[in-house]
Amino acid sequence: MNSAAAVAAPLDDPFYYLTNFEFVLAWVAERHGDLLGEAEHAFLAAFADLPRPARALLVRMVMRRGEHFRPSRLAYPEIDAEAGDTEVALAPLVAAGLVETAPVLELATLFAQLRLPELRQALAEEIRAAGLPPAAGKSVLREALLARDASPRSLAAWWPEAPEGVVRLTVMATCDRLRLMFFGNLRQDWSEFVLAELGHQRFEAVPFGVDARAFRHREEVDAYLALHALRGRLEEGEAPVELAAAVPERPANPWLASRHARLCLALGRQAERQGEGGLALSLYGRAGWPAPAASGEGRIRLLRLAERRGETRKALALAEPLARLTRDEAEAQALDRLLPRLRRRLGLSPRAISTEPAPERFTLRLPGPAWVEGAVRDHLHREAAPVHYVENTLITGLFGLLCWEALFVALPGAFFHPFQSGPADLYREDFLARRREYFDACLARLEDGRYRQTIRDNWRMKDGIANPFVHWGALSEELLEQALECIPPEHLRACFERLLGDLRTNRAGLPDLVQFLPEAPAGEPRYRLIEVKGPGDRLQDNQRRWLAFFRRHGIPAAVCQLSWEEIA
Repeated sequence: MNSAAAVAAPLDDPFYYLTNFEFVLAWVAERHGDLLGEAEHAFLAAFADLPRPARALLVRMVMRRGEHFRPSRLAYPEIDAEAGDTEVALAPLVAAGLVETAPVLELATLFAQLRLPELRQALAEEIRAAGLPPAAGKSVLREALLARDASPRSLAAWWPEAPEGVVRLTVMATCDRLRLMFFGNLRQDWSEFVLAELGHQRFEAVPFGVDARAFRHREEVDAYLALHALRGRLEEGEAPVELAAAVPERPANPWLASRHARLCLALGRQAERQGEGGLALSLYGRAGWPAPAASGEGRIRLLRLAERRGETRKALALAEPLARLTRDEAEAQALDRLLPRLRRRLGLSPRAISTEPAPERFTLRLPGPAWVEGAVRDHLHREAAPVHYVENTLITGLFGLLCWEALFVALPGAFFHPFQSGPADLYREDFLARRREYFDACLARLEDGRYRQTIRDNWRMKDGIANPFVHWGALSEELLEQALECIPPEHLRACFERLLGDLRTNRAGLPDLVQFLPEAPAGEPRYRLIEVKGPGDRLQDNQRRWLAFFRRHGIPAAVCQLSWEEIA
């Protein structure tokens, strides 16, 4: 199966969400069948045997939050029109064991399912025992009664006179595992795909070979789910000291290792907020080392925390070799600020650091206030020297168009399903290393002039196809042609290589405006990039890094400091 064969369900079909869900199941069964266990195979078989209203109702439940539902809240017009009512659609799910009719309910679940008047009836005895006033609000009741730690029981036991029951979907964990295998993450929920207007978006056709799968072994799926569960427990308020002991060793799979590092970083940040500095240092170490494969943020947080704790010598011993080895510009910038402080506190001579070149600056005073970038654009614009507002769309867009084939090459851990706007490993540390030969081939076109035709061809042939670097609405043909005419290929290459150095960070911070100067004298720049700063606005770190880069590479760029004329 490949993305060319994937067709989104038409939105005029009232059961289009069911069709999309069934596509997911078929996709996972075909591509990951060897990784499915008994529970997943049993679910796929049971689901296929259900009548359509029951299948549709299950999908609606899967897309909802939680596992527990009141039947009266499961009414959907298209399902009721075909089945007669919700209970008829629900019955096959109960018979197949996919839905439980009398689940044991925690008190917290009861609060989630019942309205305040119903809670007052169901928990009248508990409310009296707790000495609460009959008119107490839901939050007051919840806080007081949850503290009493009542034992779980069925709704009938909680409230014998309940007008209807509560049912529980028993296969949510199985569906989450299938969702993970399809999306490659649990950040995207079912509704993002199942209810998406997929027919309104075009996606690149990527071949999906067996070797392009992210998960090679079932144990890797288990490891992902375990890390996800720990992150969920952290978000629910569980103490980092308890969770840290449950964090497994760093997985060998690089994709899972990056998730492991992010979990350790999140645990460390929470531990630091709670004043557990020693634990935070340990977790930051697990997140940040060995470098450079792990989290740069973890390394910098560890060094800053060690500094605050007075562990200056330890921080310096880690920071100095890191400063020599790091290729991360943001990390290098942070180390340039940290190392002088550490050396000064230890009475050592200052470390020589490179001086950041100052950007060219000019000032404007215009009527206002107004949209600052638009005001400068309109003021500077001339027919012979047009100005465009581009911010982070021009350089990145040209990069995405030139390097299209490298971005969409099918590698393990990159593409999980045919509705992706870009590779799933886009921001992983080894993204470029795994594709260096493909990017080299694309960038080589800048040397022999083929780049212009490649960019034009992709702009026309790929128009509207999702690409993480191409914002179609911002790239008009006029802008594209002026950029190809005026920006030298060596400048594009330098910018593209910097982008590839850190795609997550460097895709932002680019200047707001570009002015083209096609009639400039020979030897003079035929364009300039302009970063606009309004009154009181300062350059951000990522903007400073780009401007310093431009200065070092002879790329024309300036900062325009704007102020408003006083109105008499």
